[in-house]
Amino acid sequence: MDNVQPKIKHRPFCFSVKGHVKMLRLALTVTSMTFFIVAQAPEPYIVITGFEVTVILFFILLYIFRLDRLMKWLFWPLLDIINSLVTTVFMLIVSVLALIPETTTLTVGGGVFALVTAVCCLADGALIYRKLLFNPSGPYQKKPVHEKKEVL
Repeated sequence: MDNVQPKIKHRPFCFSVKGHVKMLRLALTVTSMTFFIVAQAPEPYIVITGFEVTVILFFILLYIFRLDRLMKWLFWPLLDIINSLVTTVFMLIVSVLALIPETTTLTVGGGVFALVTAVCCLADGALIYRKLLFNPSGPYQKKPVHEKKEVL
């Protein structure tokens, strides 16, 4: 008797927790970059946040179009965790540098949003790490007990 299992429908990326965290991360980074541009903050603040916006947008598009399933020669979750950690470090540096000196209100606003972005990046990395830890090689399919074969 064939054991036909229904095909599991995957939740779209935009409706998953990881998708919400990435979208929030993108919105916070864009807001921080906008504050830095309007405040005419030093160029490294704008360049770092702009680079992070493009990288986050790349990962969002990668997961929305499910390109990570097509390009299996790269281990995307590991790249995503590395990106989250590097982004956390860069955004912490930018936020501290923007918040320490007495600057304009918009630069301080950009620094606060950069700090919140760093916290969001940590949450994103933790979510991906947790998924890797509990599900390292794909979905585990448990077989019923009566289908076990005994070796004598």
